[in-house]
Amino acid sequence: MGESQKRDIRKLSLSDLEEFFVAQGEKKFRAKQVYEWLWNKSLKNFDEMTNISLTTRELLKQHFEINHIQVDLMQHSQDGTIKNAVKLFDDKIVESVLIPTNKRITACVSSQVGCSLDCNFCATARLKRMRNLNPDEIYDQVVAIKEEAETYFQRPLTNIVFMGMGEPLLNYNNVLSAIDKITSPEGLGMAPRRITLSTVGIPKMIRKLADDEVKFNLAISLHSAINETRSRLMPINDSSPLEELANALKYWYQKTKRKVTYEYVIWEGINDDERHAKALAKFCKIIPSKVNIIQYNPIDEGEFRQAKQEAVDMYVQILEQQGIIAKVRKSRGQDIDAACGQLANKNEVAELSKI
Repeated sequence: MGESQKRDIRKLSLSDLEEFFVAQGEKKFRAKQVYEWLWNKSLKNFDEMTNISLTTRELLKQHFEINHIQVDLMQHSQDGTIKNAVKLFDDKIVESVLIPTNKRITACVSSQVGCSLDCNFCATARLKRMRNLNPDEIYDQVVAIKEEAETYFQRPLTNIVFMGMGEPLLNYNNVLSAIDKITSPEGLGMAPRRITLSTVGIPKMIRKLADDEVKFNLAISLHSAINETRSRLMPINDSSPLEELANALKYWYQKTKRKVTYEYVIWEGINDDERHAKALAKFCKIIPSKVNIIQYNPIDEGEFRQAKQEAVDMYVQILEQQGIIAKVRKSRGQDIDAACGQLANKNEVAELSKI
C-alpha cells in the first residue's frame, strides 16, 4: 500500500480498530492496546509499541500513519511563557502557548489554521482561514504543552483554554471530539471544569453547546455591550447582534446553570467611557457572569491603543458596585508575541501584507 493510501490511524474509533484487527485475523484486544498507545501515551510512531509483536507493528505501518504534530519553533518569554509554532502534517503552522502562574499552568490552543472572523484588533484575523484542525491536532497541542510544563517547570498542566488561533465554534465537531479525548480516562483524563472554550459568541452554536450538555466553561469575547461599537470591533456582530447573543446566553444558563465569563479589552477613545462601562454592567446582569478585563497587546501602530489606567479603574468600580466580579488580567508573553490577540504566523502575515 502506497503512502498516499495509508489512513490516519487516529481517525479510527476503538471499534473501527477492533474491526480491522479481526479482519486481519488478529486478536480483538490488540485494538485496545494500540488505542492506549495512540491516546493515553501519545505515541508518535508504531515502532515504540513495545507490547505488540514486530509482525503486528509492520501490519500497522503497512496500512496506517500517525499524523503527529511537530513543535517547529519554541520561544521562551522573560516571564516564563512558552510559545510553540506547531507544524501540521501538511506543513501548515498554528501556534499554541504555555502560560505559567504561581497557581496554575495553562495551555492556550488553536482550533483552526487562520481565522475567518476579521476582528479588527486581532493579529490572527489577518490570516485567511485555511482549514479546521483535526481532533488529534488539537489534542497534540495539549500533550506538547503538558510535556513542556513537566520538563521546564516540574509541574503538571492544570488548565486548557481554547483562545488560540481560530474560532472554536466554527470547528464544532472536531473541537468537541478533542475535548472528549482530553477528558477521557483513555486520553489525558483532565476534568472538564479545567477547560474553557472562548468564542466571539455565535448564538446558534451556543445553543447547541447547551443542548449537548457540555461540562466545560464558556467565555465570550465581548469587548463592548453597545452594538455600534461592537460591530466596529467585530464584524460578526452585524449578523449576530447583542440581543441575539443575550438570548442564546439565557438559553445556555437555563440548560446548564453555569455562569459565563466575558473577556473584555478597554481601548482608548473606543470603549473607555462611563457609557460603555454601564452598558457592560447591564449586560452582565442577563445571566450570572464575571468579567476578565484583558490588557491590550498591540499588533501594529494602528487605531487600537490600551486605555489609561483611570479608565480600567472606572470599569472595575462600576462593575463591583453592581456586584459583578471583575478581574484585571495582565498579559503574558508579549515579548514573543504570545499574548492575547497576537497569535499569528509572522511569515504568513508578511506574505499577506504584500498582496
